[in-house]
Amino acid sequence: MSFADSKEVAERNRRCDFTELARMVATSFSLGSGSVHGPSHWRRVERNGIWLAERSGGDLFVVRLFAWFHDSCRVSEWTDPDHGRRGADYAASLRGAVFDLEDEGFDRLVYACTWHTDGEHSDDPTIGACWDADRLDLGRVGIDPSPRFMSTAAGKEAAEVGHSFLSPWVNP
Repeated sequence: MSFADSKEVAERNRRCDFTELARMVATSFSLGSGSVHGPSHWRRVERNGIWLAERSGGDLFVVRLFAWFHDSCRVSEWTDPDHGRRGADYAASLRGAVFDLEDEGFDRLVYACTWHTDGEHSDDPTIGACWDADRLDLGRVGIDPSPRFMSTAAGKEAAEVGHSFLSPWVNP
């Protein structure tokens, strides 16, 4: 099977009603809708991630799932070292019921969620887009995103331009 054929098979094995996923994840989020790590953040990370993945060659489907799961199982606004792993476990519990994703894509999702706080950089365009999408929204907690912590060229460029770029274009 060629690369193009394997990609086509993988895409046929994907489905997600993102509206339903967003409702389900937001409803179960213990910190509430006003949390700095909650639904409004997830929507911005999703928009950032789409923008980044389109420019870096990352997997849009995985990046969108990451946006909704990466902080979904936080139990604290501040120190919560295992929240990424819990978010990955939550994704695993919904796989096959709320969304379908082949193993390779799911492995990337799990890795991106688990290590999004502790991972420094990734050469993988999908994982890099996930992490950069989250980091480009640090302005919500008063931190200017730094190009030094971005994995993708687009993430570095966006961080260099700063919040004036991110607000109207990436985070409307």
